Formats: sequence, C-alpha cells, structure tokens
Amino acid sequence: MTKRLISTLILWTVTVICFFVIGPDAAVWLLAFLSLASQYEFYSLLEKMGRRPFKKFGVFLGTIIILAPYYANKMGDSLAGGTQSGIIAVTIVACCLRIFREREVDERIEALSSTLLGLIYVPFMLNFLVRMIELPDLPEQGLMLVVWTVVTAKFTDVGALLVGKAFGKHPMSPTTSPKKTWEGAIGGCLISVGLGFALTYLARDYFPPFFTPLWGTLLALPIAIISIISDLVESMLKRMADQKDSGSFIPGIGGAFDLTDSLILTAPTGYLIFGLLI
Repeated sequence: MTKRLISTLILWTVTVICFFVIGPDAAVWLLAFLSLASQYEFYSLLEKMGRRPFKKFGVFLGTIIILAPYYANKMGDSLAGGTQSGIIAVTIVACCLRIFREREVDERIEALSSTLLGLIYVPFMLNFLVRMIELPDLPEQGLMLVVWTVVTAKFTDVGALLVGKAFGKHPMSPTTSPKKTWEGAIGGCLISVGLGFALTYLARDYFPPFFTPLWGTLLALPIAIISIISDLVESMLKRMADQKDSGSFIPGIGGAFDLTDSLILTAPTGYLIFGLLI
C-alpha cells in the first residue's frame, strides 16, 4: 500500500506539471506515452494467450493515432476532423500489407486481428482524451475536462479498494476479480461523485461555462460505473493470460495498462457526453 501511495503521488505530480505548468502539448505527449506503454503490455498479454500480434509495428501505428489528429487540428488543417478515421483506415491497410511479409499463411488472419484489436482497444479509445482537449474554445478548459474524467474514473478504483478492504463482503465478479466487492464498488462510486462535485465547484472558473458543479456531480456516477466495467475487462484479460499485473515498472500499481485500464471505456464516454452538452 505504501508503494502504491508513493507511486500515485508521483504520477499525479507529473500529471499536474504536464497539464498545468508546461501545457497542452506536454499533456498530449504524456497521454501518448501511456497509450504506447499500455498497448505494448496489451500485446504482451495476448502473447501470453498464444497470440502473435505485430507488437512493435502496432505500437508505432498506435502512437500515430494519438498524435497525428491533435497536430493536424493544431496546424489548422481543414480536414483535421476526418484525420482520425483516415488514420484508422490507413493502419488497417498497413496491417493487411504487413501480414504478407512475415507470418505463416495459417497465422496471418490471427496476427491481423490481434494487432488491430490492440490498436482499437487502446490508442483509439484513449485518443478521445486528446480530442477532449479540443472540445471547448480554450485548450486549458479542455484540459480541465480531461482532469475531471481521469479523477472521477481513477478515484473510483481507489475508493473501491479502500472501502472494499474495510467493508467488502460480497464479491462482485468472483471468477474475474475475486477481490472486488459490491460494497467497494458502491463506495468507489460515492467517492467519485463527491470528487466530481468538489473539483467542478472549487475550480469552476477554469472549466468550460457549460460544465457546472451540478453536471460535475450528476455525470460522475455514469463515469464511475463505466470505469468499473473497464477495469473488469482488463482483469479478464489478465486472468486469461495468467498474469497478476500487466507490467511491473510502476511500484505498487503494476504496469501502464493497470494505470489506464479504467480510462479505456470512460474516455469515449466522457467525450460523447461533453460533446452533447456543448
């Protein structure tokens, strides 16, 4: 628990520096790095299951998925809105060409499908956090939407861990993640709602005008629920790969995928909700 606490403090310090001291570009590169590391670990889990994705090639394409649309929009490209879908199409073409170069005939479709799965599930989904920055007129306000999404999602996990250890009795998904309990999930959701309100209330002048403390409170609950589901999906993958953690370079937490797991599904959910409110 001590290692986890220290790692969490360091990670939030780095996040604050990138988001609010250096600026949007640093925030995007931080997200790109986390996506790259998470996708690499995702492919490693698939390899433990006997799959053979194009790991380095897929990670390279995944990094482009994160960075290219942001810089296209920043340069004022009139086609920037379609850049992401275009990149997805190009990556599919690239992967299809790649399978003819190296894989055995009976492995080619499996290699293609596992590589594309990693591209869609990790960088494509996390890219919605980058796109969130561009939703309001001011990038600084978009960064606050990203911070709110990350806080409400990640502290659901933290709250569920603490409450579950203290009061958890009823397993939520015994076959997938035996330590997660319904009591912990409820506690995590309540903590997320409280933080969703506190953040939008205390920093309301820094959020876009449409995102009031009321919305910050109401929307925290669906984000919290989706984050729990997102976390369970990663737990399923780790169980299938017979791995406790996706990696080991973050003491007390595990790997990058263990860090971003709850953001995979909440990123597009938050982007969609904010887009409807603007």
